Amino acid sequence: MCDYSLCGIPNRLAAEGEELVVHKFPTGSMGLASPADLPSKAPKAVPKQTFWQALKSFFEPVRQPATAPAVCIPPGAHLILKDIPVDLQRQCHVSAEEGVVFTQLSADVNSYRDAIRFSNGYQLRLQDLREGMRVEVLSLAGAYEYTPVMTEALR
Repeated sequence: MCDYSLCGIPNRLAAEGEELVVHKFPTGSMGLASPADLPSKAPKAVPKQTFWQALKSFFEPVRQPATAPAVCIPPGAHLILKDIPVDLQRQCHVSAEEGVVFTQLSADVNSYRDAIRFSNGYQLRLQDLREGMRVEVLSLAGAYEYTPVMTEALR
């Protein structure tokens, strides 16, 4: 749903058809956010201040910008991962845009467990995605959880 590291951040459930972006939150963890909730990267114009205004603002407490809410995805949800960098394409044997299933690697507490699974079976933790990659939510309903099947060679 949402990794343990995003617990202190406001969060909400994703909506079908929504476009999300991989974002590095103030906790240092990667997660999903709505582009509309993220602050603009454009530099803000600083208004000219008088000496007294500058002195007053120097002593005012620094206000932290509001944190964008983390968008949580349930295990088994179907997504399209877009803008996959070339190095990840090679590592995962996929193309620049792929259908994936959201999954959790374990039930361990205090560990990164959210991941995506490509159709070729390759799984990648959300923490290993790159900031700015886009994700389209196809379906949250009818989700199933992947259970690996042991083959004779692995037993």
